[in-house]
Amino acid sequence: MSNKPEIDFSLDASGLYREDVFTDGKAGTIRRMTPVTADGADDSSRPVVYQGQAQVYTPAGVLPIHFELDGPSLAEAVAQFGDAAQKGLEETLKELQEMRRQAASQIVVPGAGGAGGMPGGGKIQLR
Repeated sequence: MSNKPEIDFSLDASGLYREDVFTDGKAGTIRRMTPVTADGADDSSRPVVYQGQAQVYTPAGVLPIHFELDGPSLAEAVAQFGDAAQKGLEETLKELQEMRRQAASQIVVPGAGGAGGMPGGGKIQLR
């Protein structure tokens, strides 16, 4: 008997995409996800999806930004890139602030004077 968790790595044959990557070498990349059938032929019953990626350099390192582009064509996805990247950055920063807030709220500091009415004799507790 193995203690290793079993993970299902099966691909969904009805949800396959071909990925094309476009970049200007400066601002970021656009991924065009073209739906395909299990034999690799284009699947016109599903829409093409465009995704943008950019990076912001911070003192803590590179912060990747991922966002959807609503354009039905590569030209429209390129036109939307700047505004979508800015919105993606703002959403990412909000998520990071929320994660920091949640991490900070998990530490419970005991009240003054020993136990301070807290369970466990005033020891630091994690919720």
